[in-house]
Amino acid sequence: MLYIGIDLGTSAVKLLLMDREGDIKNVVSIDYPLEFPQPGWSQQNPEDWKHAVLEGIPRLLSGFDANKVAGIGVGGQMHGLVVLGAGDRVIRPAILWNDGRTANQVEYLNETVGRDKLSKYTANIAFAGFTAPKLLWMRENEPELFASIVKIMLPKDYVNYVLTGVHCTDYSDASGMLLLDVERKRWSKEMLDICGVTEAQMPRLFESYETVGTLRPEIARMLGLPESVKVCAGAGDNAAAAVGTGTVGEGACNISLGTSGTVFISSESFGVDSSNGLHAFAHADGRYHLMGCMLSAASCNKWLMDEILRTDDYAGAQAEIAEDKLGKNRVFFLPYLMGERSPINDTNARGTFTGLTMDSTRSDMLQAVLEGVAFAIRDSVEVAKSLGIEIKRSKICGGGAKSPLWRRIFANVLNISLDVPESEQGPGMGGAMLAMVACGAYPTVADACRALVRTAQTVEPEPELAALYEKRYEQYKLFYPALKSVFAELNR
Repeated sequence: MLYIGIDLGTSAVKLLLMDREGDIKNVVSIDYPLEFPQPGWSQQNPEDWKHAVLEGIPRLLSGFDANKVAGIGVGGQMHGLVVLGAGDRVIRPAILWNDGRTANQVEYLNETVGRDKLSKYTANIAFAGFTAPKLLWMRENEPELFASIVKIMLPKDYVNYVLTGVHCTDYSDASGMLLLDVERKRWSKEMLDICGVTEAQMPRLFESYETVGTLRPEIARMLGLPESVKVCAGAGDNAAAAVGTGTVGEGACNISLGTSGTVFISSESFGVDSSNGLHAFAHADGRYHLMGCMLSAASCNKWLMDEILRTDDYAGAQAEIAEDKLGKNRVFFLPYLMGERSPINDTNARGTFTGLTMDSTRSDMLQAVLEGVAFAIRDSVEVAKSLGIEIKRSKICGGGAKSPLWRRIFANVLNISLDVPESEQGPGMGGAMLAMVACGAYPTVADACRALVRTAQTVEPEPELAALYEKRYEQYKLFYPALKSVFAELNR
């Protein structure tokens, strides 16, 4: 049988077709626009996702027997607020995970409602990207639209709704809404009341590998698929990517370098970081995980290359970075181009270059960007270490992880072994694997991971270089505390 995995990203949807043995038969990618109506705002039209998926699936299946497709699973960008009105009509553009308009609402939740209460209700505190602050923003700024909300969901849930007609979500994605009691896996009545919404407006909750429904007859006809195709609940992109890299079970770790960057630590039991620097979420395997998320990771490199250096030769630019400059760069970069989430939770934070001199080169600046992202991920790893979690190795995936230089920098900044999965498909592969479990091809997510995930290579830290980066990281840690009040003043 065949299985479709869908990676609903921020700039494109990527679809893959995979068999039970993990062989990827075809991949299709379709771009869609991203809107920035005001500085710090980020939104998309959910109809663009719908059209991309409905166009992409027939292209994906071209040349294959569509009758062999058994299931579909979606891994999608998290936290985005999708609101439906009467007749399940989308009533406004989705406010995305990297949108920063909710600074006032985040402050209200964290300072007035209080971090302790939020952590008690949801295991997390408020971040600008989370869904609950967006609901408060909408209630304050678009009261008529807010009053017309019939259903609230997340981006990948809208795709599942289009396919099945079911209003659903899964625990991993719902964990990032600040509306879910993560430990008890139910909607938090207290948070729903604070946001002025009801449980009837929320989607039904499922485990990621559970079937939510089968294809609508009209959608099946449109796609050329059997109506019997099962659609599983799917997962938030990071949990789906963790499945796709085999990051399940106690203490397993995955670092993802996509538009955003994450460090994902799997756990068999529920646990909360008392500082709330890391998110405490449900995992797609039915268990839990801790996650640190930075808003700008590979996107920092893309920004520098596209907007500043104005070149698309990413590999060529990295090749100019001299071997003897690794660990010795005197230029530093704070990667806060969209504000920052983990672990500082500061929407005012901004990107900076520090240490520039007359002899600084473009290669120094590029190296600083690559290193700055690695240092920022290490900030979250240090929080995990403070909880007694020992991380000796990690998987690494995402577009940024395709760079051998960046992988080497990460291995030495973190001073751990990094396993590169044979497949670079991330959330799409995870979505297909969840669909396999939903269809009974594997009894559990862990079983699917053991059978299907293979390591292509391992990058080991180099003791001398790791020691140099240890010194640079100690210097890097000085910059944000020194500039925090400056960032706040600049954003007044």
